[in-house]
Amino acid sequence: MRKTLAASGISLMLLPGCLGANAPERSPIPEARRAAAPQEAVQVTRAPGFEAWISGFRPRALAAGITPQTFDRSFRDVRYLEDVIRRDRAQAEFTRPIWQYLDGAVSDTRIANGRAALRDHGRVLEEIEARFGVEKEIVVAVWGLESSYGAIRGNTPIISALATLAHEGRRAAFFESQLIGALRIIQSGDVAPEGMVGSWAGAMGHTQFIPTSYLAYAVDFRGDGRRDIWSEDPTDALASTAAYLARHGWTRGQPWAVEVRLPAGFDSRLAAQRRSVGEWRALGVRAAGAVSLPAQGNAALMFPAGAQGPALLAFDNFRTIKRYNNSDAYVIAVGHLADRLRGGGPFVASWPRGDRPLTSDERLELQRLLVARGYDTGGVDGRIGPATVDAVRRFQVAAGLTPDGYVSLELLNRLRR
Repeated sequence: MRKTLAASGISLMLLPGCLGANAPERSPIPEARRAAAPQEAVQVTRAPGFEAWISGFRPRALAAGITPQTFDRSFRDVRYLEDVIRRDRAQAEFTRPIWQYLDGAVSDTRIANGRAALRDHGRVLEEIEARFGVEKEIVVAVWGLESSYGAIRGNTPIISALATLAHEGRRAAFFESQLIGALRIIQSGDVAPEGMVGSWAGAMGHTQFIPTSYLAYAVDFRGDGRRDIWSEDPTDALASTAAYLARHGWTRGQPWAVEVRLPAGFDSRLAAQRRSVGEWRALGVRAAGAVSLPAQGNAALMFPAGAQGPALLAFDNFRTIKRYNNSDAYVIAVGHLADRLRGGGPFVASWPRGDRPLTSDERLELQRLLVARGYDTGGVDGRIGPATVDAVRRFQVAAGLTPDGYVSLELLNRLRR
């Protein structure tokens, strides 16, 4: 569970990052993860000042309630992991359009494996759904995206990874808070230091919780005294995911989104506005394919790959999944995978596969041009976040374009004029 930097309406996903996709406030990595990845090789090196940093961190950890015994036991074998820094620094350089991401995230293999997971764990998933009110297909879809149904959970020592990232300093406060959270988990007795492994960015278990999210939302589903998200048995991890979604407002029986078709001459400036299903119907919006719109609920119209690609009515559950990973592409992957696990079909409309993502330099240029025209992008950093998407929409409205928030080479060329 993580906070990401990808934003509403955009089709660019920032690199493959950790394993699958961190949850609640989870890692700061902005991507929804790659479909499958090899287990991570842990490269150890010596870093100037690392031991001194540990000495300086120890009193801060103790002041936060960590006992000396827990700290010393947890840091006994801690090492600086150079590969963790390499991965962290590489992230922002890579982009993928949403359709490429979905090709892997909702592949035929992932769908087949998800259906097998539903069969193999059917009883406990039914119990989890009954207790938390989150449909089992959604829980399994998160599991599939995060760790390929438990096959790729990561083998990086979490204390070493978080200490490395906190020492490196780029996001020291965040990673230090996660490190203290990890120590609290160890102190609680849920896992031993040597058993606390996961992704290079600190996400753990079948559904990849970061430590602070684990502390806030993980559950002991069977009441055996431990919240165990690391074992081969995924029960606690799956229940914890359902608990997290439920705590953030999941509405049972409501779709995450419905693909829709728009009437001729539809005013696309209505995109991103929340309206009732009845109001959307009155505007001529209809469900695409064999699905149907629900009888009630509020939804926003969105174009994840611009007005030339699929159009979705996104309901409140879309925003709930987004609390797990703040990336529209991730939410679409989870929701669409869940639909496919129920027997639904692929998207009806075609993706604009001829488009290409902007390069890092082009994203920076786009932000600079928007700022020069008076549109606040939340910074010129090459990352297409919510503020940049909002700036794009406002520029599109002013320019008489469809305000789909879609960042493309065509849009950049328009700004260059």
